[in-house]
Amino acid sequence: MKRFFLLALVTLTTTMAMGQDSNKAKTLLDEVYNKVKSYDNIFVDFKYSLKNEEANINTDTRGDVTMQGDKYVFNYMGAKQLYDGKKVYTVVPENEEVTIEEKIDDDNTITPSKMLTFYKQGHAYDWDILQNVQGRKIQYVKLTPINSDSETKFILLGIDVETKHIYKLIETGKNGTKTTITVNSFKIDQPLSKTLFTFDENKYKEDGYYIIRN
Repeated sequence: MKRFFLLALVTLTTTMAMGQDSNKAKTLLDEVYNKVKSYDNIFVDFKYSLKNEEANINTDTRGDVTMQGDKYVFNYMGAKQLYDGKKVYTVVPENEEVTIEEKIDDDNTITPSKMLTFYKQGHAYDWDILQNVQGRKIQYVKLTPINSDSETKFILLGIDVETKHIYKLIETGKNGTKTTITVNSFKIDQPLSKTLFTFDENKYKEDGYYIIRN
């Protein structure tokens, strides 16, 4: 009976601790979400790393994105993607092509406009390690997809404890692929051109671009 009682006590204590950790993680993520939503606009310059040892993939590149509400301008690997609130425009200078398509709402896809808020739904939260990065305290939260069909095994989200800004995202896929996004620069409420999120189709036609409509 005593052994059973001790075992039950240990199980209860562990369960309570896990619950507290989950609540701490959710509270921190809520603070990050509310901070992001309080800004008029956000500019993020980041490093992108993709690794898969089995497939012999090891690539590093950089990109940047400017966001205002759902609208965004995303520059990555020489291409530019713009969302004006209605349609998505993808410009590929190398091919001199522009693709115009309707925005597809897919909860499983992390679009630039969801880049800093995607964690709000569809994940279970766990408190993870605390790291010191050049004097900055980075607290990691582990996100596990609730949907068992997800191709993602888990995501580690590193958050600057002082600013409540996301510093790093590490996604581990079930196929062994590890994707890492590290924020190099995070700027808020910058003066933006009134035409930043406006697509000028005539300009690209004049430059000889081929327009594809999907």
